[in-house]
Amino acid sequence: MQLIEKSDEFSKRFARWNGSEDLNNYPFIENERAPFTPLKRALPLLNIALISGAGAYITGTEAFDIDSREGDASYREIPVEVAAEDLSYASKGYDPTAIREDRNCQIPIERLLEYQANAVIGQLNEVWWSVSSFTPDAIRVANELTPALVERLERYQVRAALFIPASRLAHQNLAIIARGVEMAGIPTMNISVDRQLSDTIRPPRTAYYKGEFGSVAGKPNWREYQLRVLDESIRWIETFDQPGSRRLAVEIQSAVEAARGER
Repeated sequence: MQLIEKSDEFSKRFARWNGSEDLNNYPFIENERAPFTPLKRALPLLNIALISGAGAYITGTEAFDIDSREGDASYREIPVEVAAEDLSYASKGYDPTAIREDRNCQIPIERLLEYQANAVIGQLNEVWWSVSSFTPDAIRVANELTPALVERLERYQVRAALFIPASRLAHQNLAIIARGVEMAGIPTMNISVDRQLSDTIRPPRTAYYKGEFGSVAGKPNWREYQLRVLDESIRWIETFDQPGSRRLAVEIQSAVEAARGER
């Protein structure tokens, strides 16, 4: 199975794309099939990785290139110990206000460490991976970035991976990477606030809801909301028995909480 099923067609259309930041006339990938790897162990036994599409990097190190037409197909490997205040963001395609206010709305390190402490997951991998929020050249994502990340996940003996994009283009690119990770035998889950786009690219598993770019893991400074997004998403890695997408119940639950005056 190919990461991009009609790569020649994409390349031709990409060559004609005008390069606009608003992605006007951008040739988003369309796939018909999705790979799938069943989870073979329970979540409390797993080393889970986080892959973020927010363009985060450690302050003082090299930022992602978000100005070139092709984008940046590199990644940053960041230890979980790095504090939120030590991160900067090469943000394009999303408003970074929320993530600067509360990293967990997009990069939920503290929430995932809570799951680790409560034995919901075995452990959060000791490093997480950040990729650019704006890499239009999907062929480079498939041919360069994906195998590089697969090698790192295998190096750390990751047994499941959670993908959280921040922008519309990151929804495409993380879905492509998830396809490659799944083909390498590692189960994945994508959180999406753009179901139509995610379903078109066909990552193996998608948990979606009506959220916002830049706070895909939940609203900033609302711990319960973030946990609701993550809880079903992570647990569904176990319960999916074929490729597909499911809608999270986070909107209904949060509306009830707000109506009760609890938020």
